This record gives sequence, C-alpha cells and structure tokens, in this order.
Amino acid sequence: MEYQIIVTDSGFPSHEPENAVLAEVGGVRKVQWADEDELILNVQAADALLVQWAPITKRVIDALDVCRIIVRYGIGYDNIDLVAAAAKGIVVCNVPDYCVEEVADHTLALALAALRQIPETDRNIRNGHWRILLPRPVAPFSQLAFCLAGFGRIAREVAKRAMGIGFRVSAYDPFVPPQTMRDFGVEPLTREELFAGADVLSLHLPLNEATKHVINENSLQVMKRTALIVNTSRGGLVHADALAAGISTGEIWGAALDVFEDEPLPQNHVLRETPGVILTSHVAWYSSLSVPKLQVKAAEEVLRFLTGQVVANQVG
Repeated sequence: MEYQIIVTDSGFPSHEPENAVLAEVGGVRKVQWADEDELILNVQAADALLVQWAPITKRVIDALDVCRIIVRYGIGYDNIDLVAAAAKGIVVCNVPDYCVEEVADHTLALALAALRQIPETDRNIRNGHWRILLPRPVAPFSQLAFCLAGFGRIAREVAKRAMGIGFRVSAYDPFVPPQTMRDFGVEPLTREELFAGADVLSLHLPLNEATKHVINENSLQVMKRTALIVNTSRGGLVHADALAAGISTGEIWGAALDVFEDEPLPQNHVLRETPGVILTSHVAWYSSLSVPKLQVKAAEEVLRFLTGQVVANQVG
C-alpha cells in the first residue's frame, strides 16, 4: 500500500535516504513550508509528516484529515503541539540518538575554547597585542567542577570526555537514579548544588514549561562569578537578557552557546554584543555522517508505524 508521506521542510541536499527506506510504502514528497496557511494546504491529506523546523501548531494538526504519525528530524520537539496531536490520536516521535557523539564533541569544544579564551587570544594577536598570559585568570581543569544539567545520552558522552581531560564531573537529573550516575563515575547533585557548585554548567535538558529559562536572573545569582554556562541543548533554556546582563556586570564569567530562542540569531540580538560569549550557529549536531543518519532514522520510525510495528521513540 502506498501512503502520502510529506516532508514539511528541511535543509537536506536530497531525500534519497528516506526514499530508500520508505520505497515499499510510497516514498516521500517534500513541501517547503513558508507559512501556516500554505502548510495546511499541503499536508491535509498526508498519512505521515516528517518535520524539521516548521511549527506544527494546533491549527495545522486540526487540519490533518488522515495523518496518524509526525516524526521530528531531531532531538527536540517543542515545535510540535503535543497536546493537540494527542487529542487527535496522532503519534509524535523524535530521533534522540543520531548525533550524540557530535553534540558531545561540540559541547566540550565550546567549554575548552571558552575556558582557555581562544577567541579572545586570537583577536588580540590579530589586533597586534602579543601577551604570554591569558586575558583572564583560569584554573587548571583538574580544579574545576564540570556540572551537567541532565544526564541523558549526550550528557553521558560529555561526562566521559570531560573526565578524560581531568575535570571533576557531577550531574543533576531528577529522572536518573543517583547510582546510575555513580556507575559512570559522576557525582550526583541536588538542583541547588548544581547551580552553586558549577565552574562549568553544561545544559542537557528538554525544553518544556518546567525548564524554560532555567538560566535566569535568580539562578545566575546563586552561581559562582567565575562560572561558565554551555548550552548545546535548547535555546529556550536560557533567558538571553538575564544572561547578557549577568556577564556584563561580572555576575557570571561567560557563556558558550550553540542554540537560541530566536534562530537565526537576529542582527540586533543582545548576545552579539556581549563580551565573554562564544556563539555558534546551531551546528553541534553536524558531521558528514549525522545528516544521512538522521534522515534514515526518521524514515525508519515512519516505516515502523505504517507497517504496524512498535515505534522506537514516541514522545507524544
């Protein structure tokens, strides 16, 4: 049987990986989302949706006539209205295991570049200033507490890398047993200990009502003035104005960020002008292997559902 499997939007060079997986059920058709009205016109008759960035709102979901599964190309799924999907009996899945190593690598790279002040030192040399001291004091990594907010797949890979370099690694995650962390050689923390003790605070949380703006004016006030925040998870975890103000006033040392609430980052965004911040453009997920892997895994989830198998990564 052939189904209508619609790709709402993507930045992939082709959809050959999905078509190879889904050939027996009809392959995919791409419609590049422009606005909500156009999206609704193009997806009303879809049996399944593959979604990258397009907002799948309640209005879009209510317009779906026969769709029974939506799969997000990626780990986060906050662009999909899970409540509306559940009300209509639509299964929502993500792909949580396609870029684990890449994001862990990028997380540690951001932390090391920030702590060793590589961007500032590079700029100083290019501007004619040669110094054999770093612009700001920094302790040896073995003296620093690398603290993880969340202890899922990516955080565990970050922990292995950070411990290999010599950091003291600890984590807070209310959904992971403390013994599991200890089995990884990671010290379990309370939420209060996480914020108060971190020299590096690396965010690895889903974005939801409980975690939105977890980095805010209040949490910054209890952190060390010498602390670094690293975010390769979801942009909405960080209140950008509060972070920029905290760095500018010396309340906190700095930040290294790959994700933002507004993407692409607006030209007038406060973080562009905040010293002590490293910015990368949501690239932590990328490697030459991660792109086709993501496409295949998303398509495999659709295939499982359409052929009556149990899906692997249902989130709603």
